[in-house]
Amino acid sequence: MRAAVFHGPGDIRVEEVDKPEIEEPTDAIVRVTHTAICGSDLWFYRGESDRDPGTGVGHEPMGVVEEVGEDVRSVEPGDRVLAPFAISCGSCEFCRKGLHTSCVNRDSWGGDNGGAQGEFVRSTHADGTLVRVPDRYADDEDALRSLLPLTDVMGTGHHAALSAGVEAGEDAVVVGDGAVGLCGVAAARRLGAERIVAVGHHEDRLAIAEEFGATHTVAERGDDAVDAVLDITDGGANHVLECVGAASAMETAVEAARPGGTVGYVGVPHGMEGGLDLFPFFGDNVALRGGVAPVRAYAEELLADVLQGTLDPSPIFTETVGLDGVPEGYRMMDDREAVKVLVKPWA
Repeated sequence: MRAAVFHGPGDIRVEEVDKPEIEEPTDAIVRVTHTAICGSDLWFYRGESDRDPGTGVGHEPMGVVEEVGEDVRSVEPGDRVLAPFAISCGSCEFCRKGLHTSCVNRDSWGGDNGGAQGEFVRSTHADGTLVRVPDRYADDEDALRSLLPLTDVMGTGHHAALSAGVEAGEDAVVVGDGAVGLCGVAAARRLGAERIVAVGHHEDRLAIAEEFGATHTVAERGDDAVDAVLDITDGGANHVLECVGAASAMETAVEAARPGGTVGYVGVPHGMEGGLDLFPFFGDNVALRGGVAPVRAYAEELLADVLQGTLDPSPIFTETVGLDGVPEGYRMMDDREAVKVLVKPWA
């Protein structure tokens, strides 16, 4: 099969690789029809995180089941499915409590499983991982485009909102205007936040934030951004979503929080080698909650909202490419020419 492969910083190539096969009775093979490039992929693309050359990339697959192992019960060949960025068994202690990203049998889409930016993937633990799309929407391109973010960024934005304790009628501040931050805005609106402040650096992305429900946007940086947020929220918000992962974003988040408030963080930590200054949290009794999002725990409820038309995160996809366009997709995202790139391997 053909798949995107990492060969070094700035070097993504589409080439022939071995097609994954059923190895265990709990496996399923999925023909990938839709996938995406993630902002977290840019860390290895830039050489700012380690990754072995020659490995397949991608972790947001949606497609059609081609083959299943003899023990798989939840899906069958021909079913349309989407899958979270982390493979999980669905039955261990942590999966049962909704913390699928800590599954004791956790697996990834890379390596022998194919990498999701390719034509096929092998899902280990298919029953615990794959989410079936109702048949009536299986070939509805608009619905599929809206469902694809549930593989990662929409579930991650939702996790940020839940971690921050967003409630109906209250203020929320979202730090970050990438795909996760924009989905955090949508999640805050879904949970009923009355005043939502989106903080970012790009006017085009902040325009999407407004489409998703932001009542205010802040394009300033550093202290100016904090001052603007404090002015809008009359002294800070009880609920702040940190959706970047950089030290500067965390600093903005805690300074934007009202004393006694909560910062929900989902940005992959980056640039914090010197540590995180806890005194601002300590001094104002600001709580810090969050981490890697267990998006499988949220898949069914978010899927229901998408299909009934009350949630549509698809505007985050500002570019669409075929498999051969994946290297250019990475470049566009790295150069901030695209918010998030949708990939159709068979287009």
